Amino acid sequence: MAYDEPLAERVREVLAGHDGVAEKKMFGGLCLLINGNMCCGVVEDRLMVRVGPEAYEATLALPHAREMDFTGKPLRGMVYVDAAGVRTQDDLYAWIERGAAFAGSLPPE
Repeated sequence: MAYDEPLAERVREVLAGHDGVAEKKMFGGLCLLINGNMCCGVVEDRLMVRVGPEAYEATLALPHAREMDFTGKPLRGMVYVDAAGVRTQDDLYAWIERGAAFAGSLPPE
């Protein structure tokens, strides 16, 4: 399964200011980790964001967000953001910072 390389490059640009960023191929796409904890990624043309279980329901209420159901079962704490939700750099930044905040709150792996 391929992923949207231009979107991946935009994600890399946003995360360039964070320490401990690494990339890993997962979920049929590209995942970005902070200190070993998944932050976000790109699957096909969608952004995938790890928001954690506490923020999950509130995040699903935001425009363009939906359950991440990669396995056919929703992964609580993870959301997909449709392409329309990351069209602008400001929107993309806001989504990625949600994931970076959660990943940064976890102990390094």
